[in-house]
Amino acid sequence: MQLTVNGTRHEVDVEGDMPLLWVLRDELGITGVKYGCGIAACGACTVHINGEAVRSCQVAAEDVDGDVVTIEGLGTPDAMHAVQAAWAAEQVAQCGYCQSGQMMQAAALLSQNASPTDEEIYDAMNGNLCRCGTYPRIKAAVKAAAKAMEG
Repeated sequence: MQLTVNGTRHEVDVEGDMPLLWVLRDELGITGVKYGCGIAACGACTVHINGEAVRSCQVAAEDVDGDVVTIEGLGTPDAMHAVQAAWAAEQVAQCGYCQSGQMMQAAALLSQNASPTDEEIYDAMNGNLCRCGTYPRIKAAVKAAAKAMEG
């Protein structure tokens, strides 16, 4: 089976029903995507497929139809994505475990809505859990990234 992840084509020899999460982590060594709950309730495993935020723990490898982007592929080798830069500037991360999924969710939101309201940020980010409770910083970082992406 072939998958394109972060712009690179990979040939993987896995069962088709293997969750994308495990293909990324165990077969390809892409560890920015995290296992949190296994039932798509926490968002730690969020990646983009064709620009849409999806929970990789619930997507079978055989069902991937398009390009996969993980946190490792969100920016470029020369520059962080605006969301990543805002996360650093706002000092969002504490334990950091959920942060790659949080950033992938935020990047998907901003690709669809360049200037979200507080309510739209809440609605988009609500399914991504942070046990450290950095939600105010997450909201501030989403707003800062939106502003940076404007200009």
